[in-house]
Amino acid sequence: MALYSAPRGTQDILPEDQPYWRHIQERIHCIAQLYGYQQLDTPIFEDTALFEHGVGETTDIVEKEMYSFLDKGGDSITLRPEFTAGVVRAYLEHGMHVRPQPVKVYSLGPCFRYERPQAGRYRQHTQFNVEAVGEQDPAVDLEVMSVAWHLYEDLGFKGLSFQLNSIGCPRCRPGFLKVLVKYYEGHVDDICDDCQRRLERSPLRLLDCKNEGCQPIIDAAPDMRDYLCDECAEHFQTLLGYLDALGRPYTLSHRLVRGLDYYTKTVFEVWAEGIGAQNAVCGGGRYDGLAEVLGGPPTPGVGFASGLERIVLTMKHQGVEVPTLPSPQVLIASLDERTKVMGVKLAGELRAVGIGALTSFGERSLKAQLRQADRQGVAFTLIIGESEAEAGQVTVRDMIKGEQYPVVLEDVITWLSQRLG
Repeated sequence: MALYSAPRGTQDILPEDQPYWRHIQERIHCIAQLYGYQQLDTPIFEDTALFEHGVGETTDIVEKEMYSFLDKGGDSITLRPEFTAGVVRAYLEHGMHVRPQPVKVYSLGPCFRYERPQAGRYRQHTQFNVEAVGEQDPAVDLEVMSVAWHLYEDLGFKGLSFQLNSIGCPRCRPGFLKVLVKYYEGHVDDICDDCQRRLERSPLRLLDCKNEGCQPIIDAAPDMRDYLCDECAEHFQTLLGYLDALGRPYTLSHRLVRGLDYYTKTVFEVWAEGIGAQNAVCGGGRYDGLAEVLGGPPTPGVGFASGLERIVLTMKHQGVEVPTLPSPQVLIASLDERTKVMGVKLAGELRAVGIGALTSFGERSLKAQLRQADRQGVAFTLIIGESEAEAGQVTVRDMIKGEQYPVVLEDVITWLSQRLG
């Protein structure tokens, strides 16, 4: 018989890792609400054209990484590779422009990209997404960035800092791209094959290349900030002023461009210390032209995305402890079929008042059931034998102190409640 394993680029989240996931998700919901962001759930799959037009046909996501297929109606469908295009689609489809602007939402759920698996990056991954749609004020950029910062700070991350850049807008970017292309044409023999293709199709992504041989060329490349129009320059300087006022550390990086077509003006990442070369824990920016690409009116927006797998990995690297999940504190040990009926009934009564209870299955000796209770980490074992059944009571064994107490059956719930809080 074949032994199956999880598909490459996916993972099973085992019970011992669930405390990280539960804690992170609880903090996400709490912090998002502090800033007035409401949860929005979009479909796990959308029309393929939404991502082709929204994300960009020449992006790596669309060209190489999307899970697309024809459904039984012959329509081309794609598993969600990212949230933003779907969020803006929902904003337009449901007429959310009539709501107070910006519309502030967050999403949490699986995304799918066929890419090379690496530490903290999976083909199926869980993404936390924050979007503020309908306002161009750089103070909104700051707020979105602050949500990310607040989350990582709350989770106990060390060495947080922003990486920051402005990639301009459709008015000023074309002039920069001409200068960038001319610069790279002088190095065409020195760049990787992917960059040679980018030079023809998407030159801005030349600055995002991770090939080691291309790094010196990127370091000496022209800086977009030197070519910003007045509006973009003012927007960026205002944002930097806000960050300075808050004392948030940041580094300006001309190579930060992100990998999706819809970005304009602000782009940023949050970095944390001690997690290797891939030290970004989230990335985002402004996408003021996305709504128009999707057929809507001009609608500014800004947001970020963060993978929960990456957050968990960072927490483990930095030694961040998380609260343990609650577990049953009582095990009921029965010694024969008659007492097992009493044990099942008692377990139901305990659970009904919020006391977690385990029962022992099969025909096990009392010694074996006590070993099970010890391995499960319960505080008390309730022993029901023949003598206990005749007397209408249970023997309560304190698993920490090793002491035993007879307790009348009808008083067990009160007795346990007092000791378990």
